[in-house]
Amino acid sequence: MNSDLVVFYEKMVLIRLFEEMLLKLFSVGHLRGTVHTCIGQEACAVGIVSALDPTRDVVCSNHRGHGHFLAFTDDTNGLLAEILGLTSGICGGKGGSQHLHVNNFYSNGILGGMVPVAAGIALSQKFTEGNGVTVVFVGDGAMSEGVIYEALNMASLWKLPLLLVIEHNQIAQSTPWNLEHGSTIEGRPISFGIPTETVDGNDVQAVYDSTKTIVDNIRQDSNPRCLLLKTYRLGPHSKGDDYRCIAEISFHQTNDPLKRAETVLSENVKIRIQTLCQTRINHMLENFSLL
Repeated sequence: MNSDLVVFYEKMVLIRLFEEMLLKLFSVGHLRGTVHTCIGQEACAVGIVSALDPTRDVVCSNHRGHGHFLAFTDDTNGLLAEILGLTSGICGGKGGSQHLHVNNFYSNGILGGMVPVAAGIALSQKFTEGNGVTVVFVGDGAMSEGVIYEALNMASLWKLPLLLVIEHNQIAQSTPWNLEHGSTIEGRPISFGIPTETVDGNDVQAVYDSTKTIVDNIRQDSNPRCLLLKTYRLGPHSKGDDYRCIAEISFHQTNDPLKRAETVLSENVKIRIQTLCQTRINHMLENFSLL
């Protein structure tokens, strides 16, 4: 059995349970404000982040960043406390769901807004020792933002160690991607001379393998790259605002990244990991007096 896949699966299950927990907490009034879950996109977060070195690489995330954060830090307690607005949160309860920072992890909720920030971080890495790489996550909806293309132009011109990850989840809030974009998304970075690879974003092993190779190449030549991950958001845009037909969602549930991993893992391993992660979530809820 692939030992890496066992580790990846445990991380994905933990993220899935955490996100489902947030939706339940919101439904009973424990959460306020907005919460954007990444249900269905766990393989993107885990596959990418697992290929990075957290001591020298930087992750810049977006409004749908819980999965990225947990894959990078494994700090469920700190994230939940932050979302609850508690002073024990990773940002003292002031950042909430979208504005997170700890060590080499940064996020904000401005659509596409972290790409120029990531380019600036990559520029600083270029002139310091360590061969660090900056990874920035965006969705297909953000690829309508002009600031992204300004940043890509500079990243290409200045040869920055930047990896743009596009989580192509097929929809921007409630607008299908093909009603928003007049050309293929993967062609956009290529037009700036940035090599772009398209990968099945629901296959965590494939995401990891591609990312590992790309990051190694960036360390060698300090040139930007782009990785487009084809995936699907199974959950709502935020809380319960979902206008897609049930048949469409049901069709994509057959390609759920967790189910994909489970076809390779043994039943015993699957049950052990699910029980372990659920126990961890339950203990956390007990500590926050939410169970």
